[in-house]
Amino acid sequence: MFVLELTYTAPLDAVDAVLPAHVAWLDEQYERGVFLASGPKSPRDGGIIIAVAEDRAGIGEITAGDPFVTAGVCAYRVTEFAATKTAPALEPYRQTPG
Repeated sequence: MFVLELTYTAPLDAVDAVLPAHVAWLDEQYERGVFLASGPKSPRDGGIIIAVAEDRAGIGEITAGDPFVTAGVCAYRVTEFAATKTAPALEPYRQTPG
């Protein structure tokens, strides 16, 4: 499982100009089953996405396609972790320590 932290690298007006394309991209990732949760940080200087993928390389390919990235308005910090304990709804993503 991955925590994707977006940090805006441009003023909010530049971010907002790309927001509709970013939201469409988010919707695609939800449809593919990659993203589990997402939303803006408070204060609004970026966002957080909880994602599942086979490996870090796959997540790198996905984040590289984010319109925020292609427009140069955000940078990603990717943190991989083993979800050894989850809420019941996330049980399919639970991992054994290893």
